[in-house]
Amino acid sequence: EKATMASGVFFIDPKGKVLLSRNYRADVPMSAVADTFTRRVLTDDENDLKPVFQEGQYTFVYIKHNSIYIMAVTNKNANVMVILNFLYLIVSVLKDYFNSLEEESIKDNFVIIYELLDEMMDFGYPQATNTKTLKTFIRPGEAHKVEKKQLGEGVTGMLTGATPWRPEGIKHKKNEIFLDVIEKLNLLVASNGTVLHSEIMGTVRMKSYLSGMPELKLGLNDKILMQNRGRTRGKSVEMDDIRFHQCVRLSRFESNRTISFIPPDGEFDFMHYRLTTKVRPLIWIEAQVESHKNSRVEFLVKAKSNFKRRSNANNVEIVVAVPEDADSPSFKTSIGNVEYTPENSCLVWKIKQFAGQKQYMMRAHFGLPSVTSDESEAALKKPISVKFEIPYFTVSGIQVRYLKITEKSGYHALPWVRYITQNGDYQVRMH
Repeated sequence: EKATMASGVFFIDPKGKVLLSRNYRADVPMSAVADTFTRRVLTDDENDLKPVFQEGQYTFVYIKHNSIYIMAVTNKNANVMVILNFLYLIVSVLKDYFNSLEEESIKDNFVIIYELLDEMMDFGYPQATNTKTLKTFIRPGEAHKVEKKQLGEGVTGMLTGATPWRPEGIKHKKNEIFLDVIEKLNLLVASNGTVLHSEIMGTVRMKSYLSGMPELKLGLNDKILMQNRGRTRGKSVEMDDIRFHQCVRLSRFESNRTISFIPPDGEFDFMHYRLTTKVRPLIWIEAQVESHKNSRVEFLVKAKSNFKRRSNANNVEIVVAVPEDADSPSFKTSIGNVEYTPENSCLVWKIKQFAGQKQYMMRAHFGLPSVTSDESEAALKKPISVKFEIPYFTVSGIQVRYLKITEKSGYHALPWVRYITQNGDYQVRMH
């Protein structure tokens, strides 16, 4: 017998109470295995818990989301990575349906969740896990009148055909597709300016409004592809950890790095990638702190933009930690404005638009009580975090070289491309 999948799936609250469960194979005692799981999870030290464990003849696989345990159990030698992936897909689908997955949304939507669990898994094997497909016949907000009496041929085709993410017969008045290349920069900089860690997390997001069954081919300035084709001129980017949407033909990509696909309709994340290249800080921060014990503390913060003159960083926020017991703030700045948020023990220097190759300064002055705690001293050593968004710019230099769209009806479609760089976890250590 081939590796069987899950016998049952459970949603369990933080106290160990089963909120909802679905028995798929009737080969395990559901309440007994739920008790075994909750006893183990609630009594063992959280650091010792593993997402997969065995107890007697049963294997438990679980994830935790908003304090709720989503658990699958099997009594066979099943593929636990497939089960884990399926549990994450359950969370993703339910979040798409109800905006959030928590105890309240589970209790309010029992009927629709049971319908979804029935469609997503059959006799322990995953089936339809794509939200768009599920929404064609299980309508959100209509739990009591789920439309399954007449599954149109289109839906059946989606579930069983070559493109389960796209039904036949889609029509748009205007055929166009939008691509957003969004890069988040994770950066940790030492107080002397040395970059300790840098990483670019990229997402290519698409909004597709194309009729029929279009075939698309995307060309990026991907280093391996350009070398394979003998192109050495122009900038190319070496991407690590590429993850594609299921619509991409992976065999073609693996054999010759061609990215070809039939896209879903509407908005979706087309690909994720990661780059570990060394990046110099886009916004360079230098901070000096003068602490006059038992009276006052002064900050001098300099911010310099290291990107091209023609680019702008928008909605820049430079967040500096201040002692909890600081009071009577005063600020001077050459641009933007400064806000003190005592509930978060920090000051936020906000700059609406920060042009490239510019430098600005900000001075802050706080009073301190006559008796200061060790926590106050520690606060002055916390790293500065920076938030920003730079449109029309990618820090990696990735570029969409072309997007070819062909459809049998022969229509012309317009591709639109935008580039955005944002901060991820971007921190600069204090002196």
